[in-house]
Amino acid sequence: MTQTAERDLRLDLLNSLLTTPHRKLEEVADLHKSILELDPIFYGHLAVWYQTNGDVRDHKEVFLGNLLTSGLTEHRDAGFMLLQTFPPYQVARVVDFMKQHKDKMPRSARTAVRRYLQGREAQGERFDRAALRARKALKHLYATLHIKPGARADAILFKDTPPEDSLAYTLKQIAKADTPAEQAKLIVAAKIPYTIAIGTVNQVTPVVLVALINAMTPQEVINNLNSLKQRGAMDNVQVKALIDEKLEAAKGDKRVSALKGKVAAQAAQLDAETTAKLDQVMDAQVAKRGAIKKPTALLVDKSGSMNQAITVGRQLAALISGVTVADLVVYAFDTMPYPVKANGSKLSDWDQAFQNIRAGGGTSIGCAVEVMRTRKQVVEQFILVTDEGDNTAPYFSTAYQNYCKTLNVQPNVVIVKVGYASDFVERQLRQHQAQVDTFLFKGDYYALPNLIPLLSRPSRLELLMEILETPLPERVD
Repeated sequence: MTQTAERDLRLDLLNSLLTTPHRKLEEVADLHKSILELDPIFYGHLAVWYQTNGDVRDHKEVFLGNLLTSGLTEHRDAGFMLLQTFPPYQVARVVDFMKQHKDKMPRSARTAVRRYLQGREAQGERFDRAALRARKALKHLYATLHIKPGARADAILFKDTPPEDSLAYTLKQIAKADTPAEQAKLIVAAKIPYTIAIGTVNQVTPVVLVALINAMTPQEVINNLNSLKQRGAMDNVQVKALIDEKLEAAKGDKRVSALKGKVAAQAAQLDAETTAKLDQVMDAQVAKRGAIKKPTALLVDKSGSMNQAITVGRQLAALISGVTVADLVVYAFDTMPYPVKANGSKLSDWDQAFQNIRAGGGTSIGCAVEVMRTRKQVVEQFILVTDEGDNTAPYFSTAYQNYCKTLNVQPNVVIVKVGYASDFVERQLRQHQAQVDTFLFKGDYYALPNLIPLLSRPSRLELLMEILETPLPERVD
């Protein structure tokens, strides 16, 4: 296989990280398999790099399953160590992936799961919390791999006779308590998770809400904002203040998803103050992905049926403007360009900036580039959000060549493909040796922050080298 084909496969895998298969691991399994066979060295480092820099759980699970079943000792050892950091429900999914899609469960992988379970059993409280949150997954791991549980684990998971010092026992006492105050006291003392406790309390009073929120992580608060609002949490000053504290903590919590906050706000129809706090959480989380140091142009297709492109473009504008230290130029286009300017870098600012942009008309992707050329707006990268249906002059490839010649630059081009996209523009660009990368967007806005590490590097080669230099964890016995 040629060097070009090898490079394309590596980039294809990077491109696929923008999409989320939504618990359909088989949708990415074939691509993972191809790059693992073609370039196992790169694949191993990418698997480890993605655990820190990626957001999509399905990819993380496929990476881990492939490492654990790899023919390379260093892959299996890295998988052994990475598995110890996963939550139980994901470990169970990785085991099922290995059995169903890899048709094998190596002895080292079984040992890794056994070590995982024994390690949690040895830490009583940690096991108790895992048993509350992921009871079904833990039972599945013991049963499917025929691992004998310890006495405490057996009593909690299989015999339903939890010892009195366990959280499972406390949960039973919460259900039996006579008053909300008694229930709140038990919740506070044991820090029972919201999603578990809410089904056992008799009456959700402000006292109970305070107890529940105190026990929640920042991400759990964000995930359950709608539920909390329905139970009156936003109407009580003390409870609302506690929620605000959790949202402030979310800015620095590495476990918080960058875009879940905005989605949660829209679902819950929250007040402006809370929505603003969620925007700040998103900005802080995205900023950790890297700073974009290259002047950038974001060109958003607003031609007929491109409503999704407008939505994606608005989200990307907010993401990029929040982490760029260089100029950002934004245009929406059909057969003419529409400059888009926001009075700030928050998503709410870009929501307002895009509010009158409506899909309609033909498609001239090059029209914005031509205007930028005449206005001498110099950038080092173009980001196109489009289906590549370039059907009206000036065409992008022609306008791009004129832009490069006039302004003496050669920007790289990143195409975020939406809808029923073609490859028309990218093929024309590659004929002229332009650096072009494509990303297929399949509807998951949570995955858009994955673009930031790719846009913040001076070149795609530098990103590939950063991945290759990520060390593999070594197994410690």
